[in-house]
Amino acid sequence: MGKRLFGTDGVRGQANSWPMTADMALRLGAAAGRYFRTDKHEHRVVIGKDTRRSGYMLEYALTAGFTSTGMDVFLLGPVPTPAIGYLTHSLRADVGVMISASHNPADDNGIKLFGPDGFKLSDEAESAIEGLLEEGVSLSAPGNIGRARRVEDARGRYVEYAKTTFPRRRRLGGLRVVVDCANGAAYRTAPEVLWELGAEVIALGVEPDGYNINLGCGSTRPEAAARRVLETRADLGICLDGDADRVVLIDEQGRVADGDQFMALIATRWAREGRLAGDTLVATVMSNLGLERHLAAQGIALKRTPVGDRQVVEAMRAGGHNLGGEQSGHIVMTDYATTGDGLIGALQFLAAMVETGQAASELAQVFEPVPQRLVNVRFAEGKTPLKTDIVQSAVAEAEAELGGDGRLLIRESGTEPLIRVMAEAVDARVLDRVMTRLVGAVEEAS
Repeated sequence: MGKRLFGTDGVRGQANSWPMTADMALRLGAAAGRYFRTDKHEHRVVIGKDTRRSGYMLEYALTAGFTSTGMDVFLLGPVPTPAIGYLTHSLRADVGVMISASHNPADDNGIKLFGPDGFKLSDEAESAIEGLLEEGVSLSAPGNIGRARRVEDARGRYVEYAKTTFPRRRRLGGLRVVVDCANGAAYRTAPEVLWELGAEVIALGVEPDGYNINLGCGSTRPEAAARRVLETRADLGICLDGDADRVVLIDEQGRVADGDQFMALIATRWAREGRLAGDTLVATVMSNLGLERHLAAQGIALKRTPVGDRQVVEAMRAGGHNLGGEQSGHIVMTDYATTGDGLIGALQFLAAMVETGQAASELAQVFEPVPQRLVNVRFAEGKTPLKTDIVQSAVAEAEAELGGDGRLLIRESGTEPLIRVMAEAVDARVLDRVMTRLVGAVEEAS
């Protein structure tokens, strides 16, 4: 294969280009099937997808690979990524697969693997599967080839589970909610759950055509939902991404609240109720310095991890923590789900609104963020900007100027050829100077 197949969140790339080809999906399915099929007993795999056109191609190729090694395949159709974690465990499957490139454009796709416990696979398991790919997989005898069938009620099973995470005997009656499903995997699930809990639902991004996932909508483009909140005088706006594992909230004034504000609210409430395990929130290095200061004032620790919801979950499991997430909107509540779940996260925010009687604007702006800027710089293939003298020198100068009144994070994306440059500073003028120099250096080296 040459280079590592798995990235920070499964396998991802442009559809019909390496590694997101039908041939690679077939081989990956066979290798994962051989890895999980350890004896002659019946073995199961569940496969879900978002709404990308290429999902059909990859779904059938993965099915061929898994069945060739004796795995029985349960095809779930379009369901959110967190539904895969839940249904893998619920259906007693050995492995779960989600075909999605999350918030990326429709031309991209990805393959995420989940273990029998519903959590994403560890680095060790992914490396073992890559090893099988390189060695070649022995196929099952003709009499042991697996079967495949569709599970017609997969979405309904997840809908019913999601509703159980909302407080008993509480309803959303009287609340008008705008939900933007990004023309993605939750285009039916999210409106159904909110409506069944009693909300008046105004749904956007619910007409997928295979190519419009995340296009001008969803958690990465919340502007349309914010306008609709104001136009309809809605109480809350909920923006999901293409596979619904992240959420961005919009209050009744049209203001966007990111994952940091959401985590601050839930961590504070749970700590007050004695529900926050270890009085600790797990978040990534991208989370705002203002969040850290707010939590410290409440006696709550912030444990930082590298970027990626999988990194957050691993730290949560290792430390016995039950709340974590990312500024981008991945909110992980292991009391309810094994991965980020945008819908269940939104339900917890709505529960706070119902229980306190407070408006979204009162709950969604918990702390004053320290000025922060993030710029993505695309680099050419074969380039390694972060290793150049010009970038390393600019980083050293920036860190010295920021001192103890700011933070700097510069890293290569794990899913795209981008250098992500992030800086925070109490003084906005210092922030502007630092970012101008840093971005200029990275662009010159790219």
